[in-house]
Amino acid sequence: MIPKKMIPKCMSTQHPDNVNSPFFSSSPEIGGEDEIAEAFYVFSQLGCDEQMWDCEGKEVDNYVVKKLLSKYGLFFNEKKLGEDYFVTLRVPNPTVEKAEAKILLETLESIPRSFDAAKLFYGEDIVPVFEIILPMTASYQCIDRIYRYYVDFVIGKQNKSFKPGDITIADWIGEFKPSKINVIPLFEDMDGMLHAHDMTRKYLNDKNVDYQRVFLARSDPAMNYGLVSAVLLNKLALNNLNLLSEDIGVEIFPILGVGSAPLRGNLKPSTVESLAKEYPSVHTFTVQSSFKYDNPTDEVVKAIGKIKSRKTSKPLEVDEEKFLDIINKYSQEYQKQILDLAPFINKVAKSTPSRRKRKLHIGLFGYSRNIDGVSLPRAISFTCALYSLGLPPEIFGLNALDEDDVSFLNENYLNLNYDLKDALRYLNIDSPLLPESIKNKLKFIDYEVDQTHKEITGQLTEFVCKNEVDTIPELVLRAANRRQFLG
Repeated sequence: MIPKKMIPKCMSTQHPDNVNSPFFSSSPEIGGEDEIAEAFYVFSQLGCDEQMWDCEGKEVDNYVVKKLLSKYGLFFNEKKLGEDYFVTLRVPNPTVEKAEAKILLETLESIPRSFDAAKLFYGEDIVPVFEIILPMTASYQCIDRIYRYYVDFVIGKQNKSFKPGDITIADWIGEFKPSKINVIPLFEDMDGMLHAHDMTRKYLNDKNVDYQRVFLARSDPAMNYGLVSAVLLNKLALNNLNLLSEDIGVEIFPILGVGSAPLRGNLKPSTVESLAKEYPSVHTFTVQSSFKYDNPTDEVVKAIGKIKSRKTSKPLEVDEEKFLDIINKYSQEYQKQILDLAPFINKVAKSTPSRRKRKLHIGLFGYSRNIDGVSLPRAISFTCALYSLGLPPEIFGLNALDEDDVSFLNENYLNLNYDLKDALRYLNIDSPLLPESIKNKLKFIDYEVDQTHKEITGQLTEFVCKNEVDTIPELVLRAANRRQFLG
């Protein structure tokens, strides 16, 4: 395990929300060897202390450790993988992603091989990879099965003999290390958020650990239930995890997965301090591709320094009953409005430029994107499509809130007004697709509009309504360049 003082605070991820491609990428779609270069770049130049290595949804390179050490040996001689910098694997969830289930087993088997590569490089026992992120966690068994498969089958097989009296597998091909791994549950839907503490408690019940990391999604809850619901769900989960930590005496270090669009977290170099105040108990924030590649490098480096140097504290207090009341009525209205716009969202989302070499996911609404039988794209394409139509997704569902709700939210969602004003810069109030109920609600918000972005979205909406799609990709990209994020 990592010493507590070394647990990373800034996790670089491979989420493809960037407009601009980084200088080291050989094509607009980052993949393959470019992702090895990316991991080195975020460690050596940007100062991130952790890289999520995504093993789901794309062709996976299980030799990341060996390649980093062999290609960038001078750097990693000074800064050690597993001690100064960390590679954390995100694996498929076999309960949900049946088509990719066996990739999980291949990934777990690669951990001892990475250990061998690091031992050969450093000449000592250093564990370069020892943490696994499990997406779409829906039960404590999902977490426990990965832990036990690794301990019992990946490591456990080394003590087996080929036949009575013969040598063991460890005698034959060497010892398997590390002896155990940390499994980080990633909670992405409402049920998972509301019961994250219960599942974590059950998982930890029979384990002797110094600490536990827990990952809370920010994008998928926002796409599924709307901006306000996502923030409130995160705050409920963070509060419950803190109570769990105090009860069982195990420190819990939350990770929050935030993107650059206000809907997906609004983490940009300029918003680090405000996000830290919103979520004071979050230990690790993610920096996604737009944060890294759509902003000046010096600003990115300074912002990452701020993320790493901030002090954490207890979460803000929550009124669970009121939170759930707002989530319920707001999310119902949000989903109704999104369903009405689904045909337009899907049409524009097809023109969202691809920035990573990925396959499609399958699973809950956050992956197959399905509400009441209506399919929607992934979160980044979904967000990009609505912004491209001049309809920032942050506005939907607001008409469900009364004055008391808004007053309560202003006290409990500290950045609400800032996030809305940030999103409303890209509103096209003249859009024929904008519901009247939302238009009336926005009259009470003071905001400025990016007129260039509005003109682009007006043209795009006109083409979409006429089903003239040839020009849409160019307009989508132009609008994204104005925003400095894709979706």
